[in-house]
Amino acid sequence: MEGRNVVDIPPYKRDVNTVFQSYALFPHMTVYENIAYGLRMKGVPKSAQAERVQEVLRMVQLEPLGNRKPMQLSGGQQQRVAVARALINKPKVLLLDEPLGALDLKLRKQMQIELKHLQQKLEITFIYITHDQEEALTMSDRIAVMNQGRIEQVAAPKEIYDSPQSKYVADFIGETNLMEVKVLSHKGNGVVLDFSGSRLGGRLGKNQQMAETMILSVRPERIRLDKEERLEQSFALPGIVEETIFVGSFVRTIVRLADGTQIFTMSPSMGKAGFVAGENVWVSWDEEDGIVIGA
Repeated sequence: MEGRNVVDIPPYKRDVNTVFQSYALFPHMTVYENIAYGLRMKGVPKSAQAERVQEVLRMVQLEPLGNRKPMQLSGGQQQRVAVARALINKPKVLLLDEPLGALDLKLRKQMQIELKHLQQKLEITFIYITHDQEEALTMSDRIAVMNQGRIEQVAAPKEIYDSPQSKYVADFIGETNLMEVKVLSHKGNGVVLDFSGSRLGGRLGKNQQMAETMILSVRPERIRLDKEERLEQSFALPGIVEETIFVGSFVRTIVRLADGTQIFTMSPSMGKAGFVAGENVWVSWDEEDGIVIGA
């Protein structure tokens, strides 16, 4: 922390506070007393406590609720109290352990924005633990994707999404189509691939070593579906639409290729007629949108 290795420092001496998934508020204390608890444990005078608590209550927009008990608050309000209690001692690092897991979807999205703004205002490092990939992309300046205790990749959200360094990262962050391919040739980052007898193009992912067999990752929203083959495209794969699913702002289309591979696509639902089950289509994407990674 701040350039200092804290591994050998006892946890209670590290300047870190935690927001738990269950909030862990004291039910017999008021909001004010919950927030002031850390100051009381540190022996801060009551006069100074009041000023600090009021400042934090304003920050989390709970000023009128200081005398209520946790059971009299909504889930979002309880979450704010837990954050305020963790911030009152001005830690160098705030660890948030899936803090929004108990909230409904709409409130969770609202609280994501509020927490991000709070972090930017306070300029405190937030370590945010989540299993929700969309939440990770929304909240972070930098993401560490972990697999069985091993960090697979650390990067900015856009790089994690657009240039995954492993099959696990590509599959775990967002949705993707993964295809086993054979490398025919490569020049720079451009790679010519064979997939079930069809020649495809792709872009070699960052820090990848070339091998005879690799994995091609293509995000669903980068895939085009056409009712007829376009001659100007460098490649297109024939397939049959298996299912279309309307999901509000976008339509999810599942296509079965000739070799039996399922391809998932997503496109905006803009009122235009889409594809129907059983329809023949051609599947394509821009070569730079196909990321080639180690198998």
